[in-house]
Amino acid sequence: MVFNNILETIGKTPLIRLNHVVSHIPATVYAKVEAFNPGLSAKDRIALHIIERAERLGHLKPGGTVVDATSGNTGFSLAMVAAIKGYKCVLTVTSKISEDKLNNLRAMGAEVILCPQDVAPNDPRSYYRRAEQLAKEIPGAYYANQNFNLDNADAHYLSTGPEIWEQTQGRITHLIGSASTGGTLCGSGRFLREQNPDLQVIAVDAYGSVLKKYHETGVYDEAEIYSYRIEGTGKNIIPANVDFELINRFVKVTDQDSALRAREIARQEGMLVGYSSGAALQCLQQIQSELTENDFVVLLFADHGCKYVSKVFSDKWMVEQGFLQEEEIAELC
Repeated sequence: MVFNNILETIGKTPLIRLNHVVSHIPATVYAKVEAFNPGLSAKDRIALHIIERAERLGHLKPGGTVVDATSGNTGFSLAMVAAIKGYKCVLTVTSKISEDKLNNLRAMGAEVILCPQDVAPNDPRSYYRRAEQLAKEIPGAYYANQNFNLDNADAHYLSTGPEIWEQTQGRITHLIGSASTGGTLCGSGRFLREQNPDLQVIAVDAYGSVLKKYHETGVYDEAEIYSYRIEGTGKNIIPANVDFELINRFVKVTDQDSALRAREIARQEGMLVGYSSGAALQCLQQIQSELTENDFVVLLFADHGCKYVSKVFSDKWMVEQGFLQEEEIAELC
């Protein structure tokens, strides 16, 4: 196939059956592998959709600057789209970001501003507030605002959801994926629920995130917030793209379990996928007793594992976090 530029290759990612890591689970399980996008994540879809809609509405003009707060993937995708379209890109990130992601952002030409990880969302030093301020200060800036810009979820409603419905031939019964900004899970889930009202949408959350308790009680509880390691899962804010009425329930998973599952996927399925993909598989493991042979489960594998080689796929990092012992690594080799 021949394309005019890399943006034309976004979407139409494969649905791949999981075998060994789910051999004990009665349901049929597939993964929507978004690492096949050119920017190696699901965020390519939203970056292109958000920027092109901003262009149509006149919010982003030639010579402008795209600004956002990112955990890495959205920033990379925005920088990629900006590079093709001739915009500058300024991104704020937290100190939790992996060195791999940081280097990727800079390689794509983005200006990256590092912000402290453990500060309140409304603190002027937080990566959210810093991005907002930069968007006001930079002439011709457009704030992509992935957490509250509903174009995020719409991108997946228009593309990812329909792809999954077609690829499963309408057989999907459960959609499982991490909730962060909410766009991938809720945009896809909204389309799929319109086709099948009985579809179960299950959101993966992290310990240290406020989303699960907010879903169950309607209370934003700051006591729930503490530092955690999983990237692309959970939030310390309530993003507008998380559709709490659409989601059937949240399941919390640990940093350690999610990291080990990501490594398991690589070793047993030959897929190098990201931290949140491990979290999705761990969620499936935790609910497996509820599944039957009639169920058809799709896990959202949001990004590629190359973004985590200095973390999840680093034996040294895993030992430093207490996720593996030295003797366990020797047994795996």
